[in-house]
Amino acid sequence: MSAVFRTMALAACIAGLTTACTPARTSTSYSSSEAMRPQTVMFGRVAAVRQVDIRPGQTRLGMGTGAILGGIAGSQLGGGTAANIAGGVAGAVAGGALGSALQGSQRTHGIEITVTLDEGQTVAIVQPGDISEFRVGDRVRVVGDSENARVTR
Repeated sequence: MSAVFRTMALAACIAGLTTACTPARTSTSYSSSEAMRPQTVMFGRVAAVRQVDIRPGQTRLGMGTGAILGGIAGSQLGGGTAANIAGGVAGAVAGGALGSALQGSQRTHGIEITVTLDEGQTVAIVQPGDISEFRVGDRVRVVGDSENARVTR
């Protein structure tokens, strides 16, 4: 196994592990920034539920990690400075593409819940979960604000 292949394999593993350590969010889990602060609570009824895929945000972490590790691996190619630079650039491009692909492939199953609030307004909230958790007509709470909200029973 060549040193370049080993380094690229290591880059793929590291990119995968950096996103694997992120705890999964659920309708019943809260981040430390959400704890111990007041949140708005509204009541309503479920009007619709559908299954969706939640894809990771475009943080560029996977692409950046892959590019750095690919550049290091590629710079080991060749016997001279020019070859090392060319290998580094090619490795950075390939590593960036690999890291971006790995990050984009990590989707979470979620649900979009449309709720008609008691005040008459209708909102749709996407959150991790399974379609069997809510049914049309269920009485629910919408907790949070326009930046971060969840639907609970």
